[in-house]
Amino acid sequence: MNEELRQKIKQDPWRLKFHLMPETGWLNDPNGAIQQDGTYHIYYQYVPETPHGGATHWGHMTSKDMVHFKQEPIFLSPTEAYDRDGVYSGSGIEKDGKLHFFYTGNVKNEGDHDYIFSGREQNVVHVVSPDGFEIERREVVIPHADFPEGFSDHIRDPKLLEKDGHYYMVLGGRTADNKGSILVYASPDLDQWTYYGTLLDGDEDEGYMWECPDFFELGDDDILILSPQGILPEKYQFDNPHAAGYLIGSTDWDTMKFQPETAFQEFDRGFDFYAPHTFEDDQGRRIMWSWMGIGDTMPEYTNPTIARGWQHALALPRELSIENGKLVQRPLVEYEVLRRNKTKRQIADADDLSGEVYELLIQLEESKDFYLKLRQDTELIFEEKVLTLKHGKSGYGRRKRMTQVEEVTQLQIFVDTSSIEIFVNDGEFVLTTRVYPDAGQDTIALQTDAKGTVTYWDLEKEEAK
Repeated sequence: MNEELRQKIKQDPWRLKFHLMPETGWLNDPNGAIQQDGTYHIYYQYVPETPHGGATHWGHMTSKDMVHFKQEPIFLSPTEAYDRDGVYSGSGIEKDGKLHFFYTGNVKNEGDHDYIFSGREQNVVHVVSPDGFEIERREVVIPHADFPEGFSDHIRDPKLLEKDGHYYMVLGGRTADNKGSILVYASPDLDQWTYYGTLLDGDEDEGYMWECPDFFELGDDDILILSPQGILPEKYQFDNPHAAGYLIGSTDWDTMKFQPETAFQEFDRGFDFYAPHTFEDDQGRRIMWSWMGIGDTMPEYTNPTIARGWQHALALPRELSIENGKLVQRPLVEYEVLRRNKTKRQIADADDLSGEVYELLIQLEESKDFYLKLRQDTELIFEEKVLTLKHGKSGYGRRKRMTQVEEVTQLQIFVDTSSIEIFVNDGEFVLTTRVYPDAGQDTIALQTDAKGTVTYWDLEKEEAK
C-alpha cells in the first residue's frame, strides 16, 4: 500500500471520526461479522488500490468493545482461479471452536458476454479459520456449475443459519426471467450441501435481483433481509437506485419455504444505506452492520472523497428488536462512551448550539411540526405528517428524501465529519446520509412550537487502551 497516499488521506477533513472506513481505496458490503472469545470481527468488501472499486478483497477490523477498532491485515484476496475477479460478500459462523466463512468467488470469463446470462461464474467458497486471522482451509463447496436451472449467472452472498443442529445457507439470486429469488441449501457439517429450492420468490415489481440476503430468528419470528435491485420508486418509498429492507414471517422447515407476514419494509429512508448484515453477539443481541453508501448513483449524486483517494464507510452498528410488528433499530449503548461536554436546554433556549462531530437528542412533549438545520445546508422538516430530509450543495447531488410518519416525539442524531444518521422515535425510522460541508458550517437551528428538551454532546473517540 502506498504509504504516502495513506498519510495524505489521514489529513482529509472529511475522514470520519467514529465510523469504520477504508485506509485507502474502496469499501462496500460488510461481511463475516462474528464474535469469538470476546473479540468482534468485521470484514468488508475492500479494494485498497483505487476508490473506484474493482476486484474486491475482504478487509478486516477487530474490536473488544464495538467502538474502538483495530485495522488488521487483509483476510482474503482474489488469488485463486475460483475467485480471481473478486472475493465477494459472505458471512461467518462458529462450529466446534473454529470460525467458518462462506463467500462468493467471482469469475468473469473472457469473450463476448453480458456477464448476467453468460460469462460469469459465482462459486460458493468455504474458509476455515481457528481465530479469524489465519486460514486452515479454503475450498469451493458449491461450484457455479452445480446451481439449479432457471437462474442467471447471478447467485451470490451466502448467509449461514444454524437451527436444531442443522446448517442452512441462503443465497441471493436473479432468475432467467429477471426476478429476485432466495435460494436455500442445507448441510449437516458445513462441507456437504444439498439444494432445497427457493426460500422465497419475487414478482416482476419486486426487483430483478435480490442481493445480500440475511436470515435469522428474532424472538418468535423469522426475519428475512434482502437488498433488491430494480424496485421502482413509489410515493415515500424506494427512492434509492437499490433498496434494502426486511420481511417478518414464519418458516416451514419441512418444505423450506418462508411465509411473509408483513410487507417489505425499507430499513432506512436516507440516501446512503445498503447491504445490511447481521450477527448475534455473546449478549444475545442481534446487531446489524451496513454499507453507508450505495452503488449506481451517478450522476444523481457523487462522493467527492473519490478525488482524495478513498470512498465509502460503514454505518454505525445497530441493535435490532421487534416492536409493534416492525424491526426497530437503535444505536449500540457502547457509543455513549464517546460523549463529552454535555449541554441540556429547553427547546426555546437552544438557539446557540453548533458542532462538527456530535450527538443530538431532541425530546418533544408532543408531536408538532418542526424545522431543524444541521451542518451547512442539511434540513430536517416535519410537516403534515411527512418527514423530509433535504441537502443543498453539501449533498453533492443528494437532494430530498421523504417518508410518512404519524408523529415525531424523539430524535437521536449522530453527526460525523461527513455523515449524518437520524434515529426517529427511538429507532422506529432511520435516515442515513453522507454529506460534505465546508469548514466552519456547523450551526444547529431548531424551530418548533412544541415544548421539550435538546441535549447535545461532543463525540470524541479516544485511542483503544
